[in-house]
Amino acid sequence: MSSDLKQSIMSGQVVAGAMVFEFFSPGLSSILHNAGAKYVIYDMEHTGLDMESLKGLFASCRGLPIAPMVRVPVGEYTWLARSLDIGAHGVMIPMVESAQQATSIVQACRYPPLGRRGAAFGFAQCDYKAGDIIQKMRDFHDRNLVIAQIETERGLDQVEAIAAVDGIDVLWVGHFDLSNFMGIPAQFEHPLFLAAMKRIADVAKKHGKVAGFMATDAAWADKVMAMGYTMIATGTDTGMLQQGFRNLIQHVKKAD
Repeated sequence: MSSDLKQSIMSGQVVAGAMVFEFFSPGLSSILHNAGAKYVIYDMEHTGLDMESLKGLFASCRGLPIAPMVRVPVGEYTWLARSLDIGAHGVMIPMVESAQQATSIVQACRYPPLGRRGAAFGFAQCDYKAGDIIQKMRDFHDRNLVIAQIETERGLDQVEAIAAVDGIDVLWVGHFDLSNFMGIPAQFEHPLFLAAMKRIADVAKKHGKVAGFMATDAAWADKVMAMGYTMIATGTDTGMLQQGFRNLIQHVKKAD
């Protein structure tokens, strides 16, 4: 991802991408690019994806106008800094619940004086290129996204404080977890859930941040965009593949 894409995202333009949970193939980045995706988020929270495999997936995005990102299992320094070192252009952190936690996340993702990230240059995140180190750090600060997931009742309660943390770029709703922790599991039409969704989008806008969401169909996408969500992941790899096969298989069966 160039800094231009981050600027587009942060300006509030609608930017579509995808989340990948199962098919960790090097060809998928090209497939998603050809479909129009501007970014791909590889999931490590709910999968068996490891760092070395992730590094290869990031490499498959090199030279394509698609930004490789990752959802780490937990917002700790080792996961965040290593993900960025091996080429992530953005990191998504699950279950962010306080300003203190958000500040620690930003510190792990930014170089001094903005943070406490350790320096390693000339490797994957630099495309193995030499260059001015000061400029590299500026470029990475301008390019890399930090995405905080608001997906618990505690995160919802503290969303104003989290959004106020400098260096948090996106507030991303984890809708299944949020509904679970609110005591209304999978009740996505519940007034309390809809109010929470709107509140998160409004808080993001108030603090100059972006609201993000994974929409599994067009109806979801339309609903959340109307609320103010602009960074949209368009479904999952498993869901889209299954849907595509199902539609054609059902068509063939009808013709039988």
